Amino acid sequence: MITLRNVTVWNTGEAIDLVVPDVDVRRFFGDGDAVHEGEIDASGIMVAPGFEDPHVHFRDPGQTYKESMVSGCRAAASGGYTNVLIMPNTVPAMDGCKVSPDDPGAAEVLGSGYDTVIDFLQHYDEIHGTSLPVRYDLCVCASKGRAGAQATDPDDWRWYRRGVDESAKDESQIAHPVTAISDDGSAVPAAILDQVLANAQRTGLYLIEHCEHHDVGAVNEGPVSRRLGVPGIPEDTELNIVARDIEAARRTGVHVHFQHVSTAISFEAIRRAKAEGLPITCETAPHYIALCDEDLLRYGTLAKMNPPLRSAEDREATIAAIADGTVDMIATDHAPHTMEEKALGFLDAPNGIIGLECAYGVCRKVLVEPGHIDDRRLIELMATGPAELLGHEPADIASMLDEVDRAGSRGRRVLDLAAVEHPETADLVLLAADERWTVDPQRFHSKARNTPFGGWEVSGRALATLLGSKLVFSRLPASRVIR
Repeated sequence: MITLRNVTVWNTGEAIDLVVPDVDVRRFFGDGDAVHEGEIDASGIMVAPGFEDPHVHFRDPGQTYKESMVSGCRAAASGGYTNVLIMPNTVPAMDGCKVSPDDPGAAEVLGSGYDTVIDFLQHYDEIHGTSLPVRYDLCVCASKGRAGAQATDPDDWRWYRRGVDESAKDESQIAHPVTAISDDGSAVPAAILDQVLANAQRTGLYLIEHCEHHDVGAVNEGPVSRRLGVPGIPEDTELNIVARDIEAARRTGVHVHFQHVSTAISFEAIRRAKAEGLPITCETAPHYIALCDEDLLRYGTLAKMNPPLRSAEDREATIAAIADGTVDMIATDHAPHTMEEKALGFLDAPNGIIGLECAYGVCRKVLVEPGHIDDRRLIELMATGPAELLGHEPADIASMLDEVDRAGSRGRRVLDLAAVEHPETADLVLLAADERWTVDPQRFHSKARNTPFGGWEVSGRALATLLGSKLVFSRLPASRVIR
C-alpha cells in the first residue's frame, strides 16, 4: 500500500491524501529504485485522470522488431497514459478480414488460434500469457488491406463495436472494441470516400482522417527542402484533404476527426467549420508544437514525419490553435522505427517518431512554461479531450473523495481507492509538473529510440500510473518516503 500525503487535485487545486491499496504485481514495473509502498510526501505532485492517446502504432502483429504490444503499452504507462487507440496499419492490416496464410505477418495471427487481426489484438493477454498495463481500443481500416482500392465491408467488423451483442462476447472482446475507422498513414482516397462515410454512418463510428496526401516529396517545401536538396511537400497537400472532408461532413453529418494537423491554413478551415457547427474535431502532435522544418538541419531524419514539420510560422499557428481551442487534443502519433531504418536518408527513411514517454514534458515545456496555456488545459488536451473522442468517461476525482477526515490527514480529504464505489474506473496519473528532467531515449520502455527529443531538458513528468485503482507503473523516488 502507498499513502501519498498532500496531493493536489488537477482541476480544483484541493490538497488531499491518496491511498493506493493495490500494487498490481502482475503488471507493475518501474524505473530504477521506484517506491511502491509506504507513506510519501506528495507535495507538488498532482493527481489527474490518466492520459489517453487516440493515435498510436504498436507494430503488432507483423513488425514486432520495432514495437510489440508489451513494449508499446509499457511505454504508454511510463508516460502517464492509461488508454490508447491502436491504428490499423498492422501487418496484416486490421480490416476485419480473415488472414490468409500467404499474407505477410499471418503466422503470428494464425498461430495464436485466431484468424483476424482484431481477434488477435483483443485476446493478446491470453495468447501471450501477459497482463498489459494500459487499456486500448482498436481502429479498423477504411479500405481492405489498407490498400485504398475497396472500402472494407462492415459485415467483417461491425460485431466488434462497443455495445453490440455484449452478451455474446467474452471479456476481452468487450474491453477492446473497434471504435473508429481510418486508413492512417494515408488519406482515404476520393474514389471510396463516400462508401467509407456510409459505413461510418451505418455503424455509428467516426472517421479518423490522415489529412495529408502527396505523391512526391519528403520534407516541407521551402528554403529548408531546397537547402537539403530534397523534394518538397507543399502545405496545401494537407488543406486539400481537410477541405474535402469538411465538405463531406457537411454533406453526410459523419463525425470526421483530423489527425496531426500542422498548417495555419488547415487550422483556419477547421476553425470555420467548427463555427458552423459541423461534426469536426482535430488533434496535433508534440512535434508540430515544438519543432519546425528548420530543425531538420539539426536532427536529420529523426525529424522526418508525415505530415512533415512545417515552417516556423505554421508552428506558431499550431500553438495559437491550441490556445484558442481549435485543437481538441494532443496525440503522439507514436511511430516506432529502428535507428537503421531512420539512417537511410530523407528519401528512404520511414516517417515518424516515438513520443509516448516524453509527450507531457515536451508539451509542458513548449505550451505551459511560456504561458500559452495553463496546466489544467494541458491535462484536458491529453486526458479528458481524447477520452471524449474515444467514448470513455475520465475519472471524476472530486466525486471519489471521502468527506471524513482521517488520522494523519491533517484536515485533508482522502481519496482511498479501496473505498470508492467503482475502483475499476479509477484510471489516474500522478504528475510532477515542475520536475525538470532530461529526455534519454536509451532509458525508454519502448523498443524504439527514434526521437529528436533526446537530450532535451523538459519540465513535467509522470511519476506513477494507476489503472483501475491499481499501481501499474512508478518512478516515485525514495527521497519522498516519510515512513
